[in-house]
Amino acid sequence: MREILSPIAVGSAANMSASQSPSGDTTPPNARRHPFDSITISLHWATVVLVLTLFTSAWLHAQSQDGASSAITLQVHRSVGVTLWIATAFRLVWRLSHAKLPPFPTDMTKVHRAFVQLGEYGLYALLLFQPATGLAATLVGGRSFALFLWQIPQLAPQDKTLSATFLMAHEIGAWALGAMAAGHAAAALFHHFVLRDDVLQCMAPAIAATRQRPDIATLSVLREERSKV
Repeated sequence: MREILSPIAVGSAANMSASQSPSGDTTPPNARRHPFDSITISLHWATVVLVLTLFTSAWLHAQSQDGASSAITLQVHRSVGVTLWIATAFRLVWRLSHAKLPPFPTDMTKVHRAFVQLGEYGLYALLLFQPATGLAATLVGGRSFALFLWQIPQLAPQDKTLSATFLMAHEIGAWALGAMAAGHAAAALFHHFVLRDDVLQCMAPAIAATRQRPDIATLSVLREERSKV
Protein backbone atom coordinates (compact mmCIF):
# COMPACT_ATOMS: atom_id res chain seq x y z
CA MET A 1 0.00 0.00 0.00
CA ARG A 2 1.97 2.72 -1.25
CA GLU A 3 -0.23 5.18 0.50
CA ILE A 4 -0.54 2.98 3.42
CA LEU A 5 1.19 0.64 5.72
CA SER A 6 1.87 -0.30 3.80
CA PRO A 7 -0.55 -1.10 5.85
CA ILE A 8 -1.05 -2.76 8.58
CA ALA A 9 0.53 -0.80 5.16
CA VAL A 10 0.95 -1.51 6.34
CA GLY A 11 1.02 0.59 2.44
CA SER A 12 4.90 3.61 6.13
CA ALA A 13 5.95 0.12 5.14
CA ALA A 14 7.46 -1.23 2.02
CA ASN A 15 4.29 -0.94 0.00
CA MET A 16 3.80 2.70 0.93
CA SER A 17 7.40 3.47 1.44
CA ALA A 18 8.44 4.48 -2.02
CA SER A 19 5.27 5.54 -3.74
CA GLN A 20 4.69 6.48 -7.30
CA SER A 21 2.69 9.45 -8.43
CA PRO A 22 -0.34 8.90 -10.68
CA SER A 23 1.65 10.22 -13.61
CA GLY A 24 4.54 7.86 -12.98
CA ASP A 25 7.03 10.66 -12.32
CA THR A 26 10.12 10.14 -10.20
CA THR A 27 12.30 12.39 -8.07
CA PRO A 28 16.10 12.61 -7.81
CA PRO A 29 17.66 10.49 -5.03
CA ASN A 30 18.37 13.44 -2.72
CA ALA A 31 15.25 15.49 -3.45
CA ARG A 32 12.63 15.90 -0.75
CA ARG A 33 9.35 14.34 -1.91
CA HIS A 34 5.95 15.79 -1.10
CA PRO A 35 3.94 13.83 1.48
CA PHE A 36 0.73 11.90 0.90
CA ASP A 37 -2.49 13.90 1.01
CA SER A 38 -4.13 14.37 4.41
CA ILE A 39 -7.02 11.96 3.77
CA THR A 40 -4.67 9.18 2.72
CA ILE A 41 -2.53 9.77 5.80
CA SER A 42 -5.56 9.76 8.09
CA LEU A 43 -6.92 6.55 6.56
CA HIS A 44 -3.52 4.89 6.85
CA TRP A 45 -3.12 5.54 10.56
CA ALA A 46 -6.78 4.69 11.19
CA THR A 47 -6.09 1.35 9.50
CA VAL A 48 -3.14 0.79 11.81
CA VAL A 49 -5.37 1.35 14.86
CA LEU A 50 -8.12 -0.90 13.49
CA VAL A 51 -5.71 -3.75 12.70
CA LEU A 52 -4.12 -3.55 16.14
CA THR A 53 -7.59 -3.59 17.70
CA LEU A 54 -8.53 -6.65 15.67
CA PHE A 55 -5.48 -8.61 16.78
CA THR A 56 -5.95 -7.52 20.39
CA SER A 57 -9.64 -8.45 20.48
CA ALA A 58 -8.92 -11.81 18.82
CA TRP A 59 -6.29 -12.57 21.45
CA LEU A 60 -8.57 -11.51 24.31
CA HIS A 61 -11.37 -13.66 22.89
CA ALA A 62 -9.06 -16.68 22.76
CA GLN A 63 -7.94 -16.06 26.35
CA SER A 64 -11.45 -15.45 27.71
CA GLN A 65 -12.66 -17.88 30.36
CA ASP A 66 -16.32 -16.84 30.66
CA GLY A 67 -19.16 -16.44 28.20
CA ALA A 68 -19.89 -12.77 28.86
CA SER A 69 -16.38 -11.46 28.16
CA SER A 70 -16.03 -13.84 25.23
CA ALA A 71 -19.23 -12.49 23.67
CA ILE A 72 -18.13 -8.86 24.17
CA THR A 73 -14.68 -9.33 22.64
CA LEU A 74 -16.19 -11.24 19.71
CA GLN A 75 -18.71 -8.45 19.16
CA VAL A 76 -15.90 -5.87 19.19
CA HIS A 77 -13.84 -8.02 16.83
CA ARG A 78 -16.66 -8.40 14.31
CA SER A 79 -17.63 -4.73 14.46
CA VAL A 80 -14.06 -3.52 13.97
CA GLY A 81 -13.62 -6.01 11.14
CA VAL A 82 -16.61 -4.59 9.26
CA THR A 83 -15.31 -1.07 9.90
CA LEU A 84 -11.91 -2.08 8.50
CA TRP A 85 -13.50 -3.54 5.37
CA ILE A 86 -15.45 -0.33 4.72
CA ALA A 87 -12.41 1.86 5.41
CA THR A 88 -10.23 -0.24 3.08
CA ALA A 89 -12.80 -0.12 0.28
CA PHE A 90 -12.98 3.67 0.66
CA ARG A 91 -9.18 3.87 0.65
CA LEU A 92 -9.01 2.02 -2.64
CA VAL A 93 -11.61 4.31 -4.22
CA TRP A 94 -9.82 7.39 -2.90
CA ARG A 95 -6.41 6.12 -3.99
CA LEU A 96 -7.59 5.46 -7.54
CA SER A 97 -9.41 8.78 -7.87
CA HIS A 98 -8.12 11.66 -5.72
CA ALA A 99 -5.08 10.54 -3.72
CA LYS A 100 -1.82 12.47 -4.08
CA LEU A 101 1.06 10.01 -3.94
CA PRO A 102 4.78 10.81 -3.70
CA PRO A 103 6.72 9.76 -6.80
CA PHE A 104 9.27 6.98 -6.73
CA PRO A 105 12.93 8.03 -6.30
CA THR A 106 14.86 7.80 -9.56
CA ASP A 107 17.37 5.36 -8.06
CA MET A 108 14.65 2.77 -7.41
CA THR A 109 14.82 -0.06 -9.95
CA LYS A 110 11.81 -1.44 -11.79
CA VAL A 111 12.14 -4.71 -9.89
CA HIS A 112 12.08 -2.84 -6.58
CA ARG A 113 9.04 -0.85 -7.67
CA ALA A 114 7.26 -4.03 -8.71
CA PHE A 115 8.05 -5.59 -5.33
CA VAL A 116 6.72 -2.53 -3.50
CA GLN A 117 3.51 -2.52 -5.51
CA LEU A 118 3.06 -6.27 -5.00
CA GLY A 119 3.28 -5.79 -1.24
CA GLU A 120 0.93 -2.83 -1.45
CA TYR A 121 -1.85 -4.70 -3.21
CA GLY A 122 -1.18 -7.80 -1.13
CA LEU A 123 -1.96 -5.79 2.00
CA TYR A 124 -5.09 -4.33 0.43
CA ALA A 125 -6.25 -7.83 -0.53
CA LEU A 126 -5.74 -9.14 3.01
CA LEU A 127 -7.47 -6.13 4.58
CA LEU A 128 -10.52 -6.97 2.46
CA PHE A 129 -10.17 -10.76 2.72
CA GLN A 130 -9.98 -10.99 6.51
CA PRO A 131 -13.26 -9.28 7.42
CA ALA A 132 -15.02 -11.09 4.56
CA THR A 133 -13.98 -14.58 5.69
CA GLY A 134 -14.76 -13.78 9.32
CA LEU A 135 -18.24 -12.49 8.48
CA ALA A 136 -18.88 -15.43 6.14
CA ALA A 137 -17.99 -17.89 8.92
CA THR A 138 -20.42 -16.09 11.23
CA LEU A 139 -23.26 -16.11 8.69
CA VAL A 140 -23.05 -19.85 7.98
CA GLY A 141 -22.70 -20.59 11.67
CA GLY A 142 -26.48 -20.76 11.85
CA ARG A 143 -26.90 -18.45 14.84
CA SER A 144 -27.80 -14.85 15.58
CA PHE A 145 -24.89 -12.54 16.35
CA ALA A 146 -24.12 -9.07 17.66
CA LEU A 147 -22.63 -6.44 15.36
CA PHE A 148 -21.94 -2.92 16.60
CA LEU A 149 -24.96 -2.19 18.85
CA TRP A 150 -27.41 -4.44 17.01
CA GLN A 151 -28.43 -8.04 17.41
CA ILE A 152 -28.57 -9.64 13.96
CA PRO A 153 -30.93 -12.60 13.54
CA GLN A 154 -29.88 -15.84 11.86
CA LEU A 155 -29.50 -15.06 8.16
CA ALA A 156 -28.42 -18.42 6.73
CA PRO A 157 -28.82 -22.09 7.59
CA GLN A 158 -26.03 -23.72 9.55
CA ASP A 159 -23.26 -25.35 7.53
CA LYS A 160 -20.54 -26.66 9.83
CA THR A 161 -18.21 -27.71 7.01
CA LEU A 162 -18.39 -24.36 5.25
CA SER A 163 -18.06 -22.51 8.56
CA ALA A 164 -14.92 -24.48 9.43
CA THR A 165 -13.48 -23.73 5.98
CA PHE A 166 -14.05 -19.99 6.37
CA LEU A 167 -12.59 -20.06 9.89
CA MET A 168 -9.46 -21.82 8.64
CA ALA A 169 -9.09 -19.27 5.83
CA HIS A 170 -9.61 -16.50 8.39
CA GLU A 171 -6.88 -17.89 10.66
CA ILE A 172 -4.39 -18.34 7.81
CA GLY A 173 -5.18 -14.85 6.57
CA ALA A 174 -4.58 -13.45 10.06
CA TRP A 175 -1.07 -14.91 10.15
CA ALA A 176 -0.37 -13.59 6.65
CA LEU A 177 -1.68 -10.13 7.53
CA GLY A 178 0.34 -10.06 10.74
CA ALA A 179 3.52 -11.03 8.89
CA MET A 180 3.00 -8.48 6.11
CA ALA A 181 2.09 -5.70 8.55
CA ALA A 182 5.18 -6.44 10.64
CA GLY A 183 7.35 -6.43 7.54
CA HIS A 184 5.70 -3.21 6.40
CA ALA A 185 6.47 -1.50 9.71
CA ALA A 186 10.01 -2.90 9.84
CA ALA A 187 10.73 -1.59 6.35
CA ALA A 188 9.47 1.88 7.28
CA LEU A 189 11.67 1.95 10.39
CA PHE A 190 14.65 0.69 8.39
CA HIS A 191 14.20 3.49 5.87
CA HIS A 192 13.88 6.08 8.64
CA PHE A 193 16.67 5.05 11.02
CA VAL A 194 19.16 3.24 8.76
CA LEU A 195 18.75 4.64 5.25
CA ARG A 196 17.57 7.98 6.73
CA ASP A 197 15.38 8.84 3.75
CA ASP A 198 11.89 10.37 3.65
CA VAL A 199 9.84 7.19 3.20
CA LEU A 200 8.27 7.29 6.66
CA GLN A 201 8.10 11.09 6.64
CA CYS A 202 5.84 11.04 3.57
CA MET A 203 3.24 9.19 5.64
CA ALA A 204 4.04 11.01 8.90
CA PRO A 205 4.89 14.66 8.10
CA ALA A 206 5.19 15.43 11.83
CA ILE A 207 8.37 13.37 11.89
CA ALA A 208 9.84 15.52 9.14
CA ALA A 209 9.06 18.67 11.13
CA THR A 210 10.74 17.22 14.21
CA ARG A 211 13.79 16.24 12.24
CA GLN A 212 14.18 19.72 10.80
CA ARG A 213 14.31 21.47 14.17
CA PRO A 214 17.92 20.56 14.98
CA ASP A 215 18.94 21.78 11.53
CA ILE A 216 17.29 25.17 12.19
CA ALA A 217 19.02 25.43 15.55
CA THR A 218 22.37 24.62 13.97
CA LEU A 219 21.88 27.31 11.35
CA SER A 220 21.11 29.86 14.06
CA VAL A 221 24.35 29.03 15.89
CA LEU A 222 26.35 29.31 12.70
CA ARG A 223 24.83 32.70 11.94
CA GLU A 224 25.68 33.98 15.41
CA GLU A 225 29.28 32.80 15.07
CA ARG A 226 29.59 34.49 11.68
CA SER A 227 28.19 37.75 13.04
CA LYS A 228 30.82 37.73 15.82
CA VAL A 229 33.58 37.32 13.25
